Amino acid sequence: MGGKTLVMTSERLGDICLSLRYVPTAGKLTVVILEAKNLKKMDVGGLSDPYVKIHLMQNGKRLKKKKTTIKKNTLNPYYNESFSFEVTCEQIEVAVTVLDYDKIGKNDAIGKVLLGSNSTGTEQRHWADMLANPRRPIAQWHSLQKSTQYYSVSPLTLLQTSAFFLQ
Repeated sequence: MGGKTLVMTSERLGDICLSLRYVPTAGKLTVVILEAKNLKKMDVGGLSDPYVKIHLMQNGKRLKKKKTTIKKNTLNPYYNESFSFEVTCEQIEVAVTVLDYDKIGKNDAIGKVLLGSNSTGTEQRHWADMLANPRRPIAQWHSLQKSTQYYSVSPLTLLQTSAFFLQ
């Protein structure tokens, strides 16, 4: 029997360094996008025009969004850009997405990081460190993950979509 073997490869998308700071008395979360390195090449010339989008999420819904400036022709951008949100940190997630700016067409997502109480691994540890050290900025590097859309989809819609593609 000639079966096919599915090989899963972990594509390197790059890394992002960001700082989190929470001041509980003021209900203020500050996210500083410091820099990124080794970003995946997205343009024909072998470089990218990266920028970072930050979405403040609650229960899968976007509450607020902010973005950095675009850095031209680089795979190792330096930002040091600060963004503040007035929130309580319960059930809040911060979705950080690195995108490649395109003048024509759609901007392509390079990768993302999801930070919050429901995240896992280094992202969850970073969030826990921030909560354990109020008023202190905590900086950490994170590996970018494959980007997915952050829309709430009902299980029924997922079932219908799966059934359609399996026909």
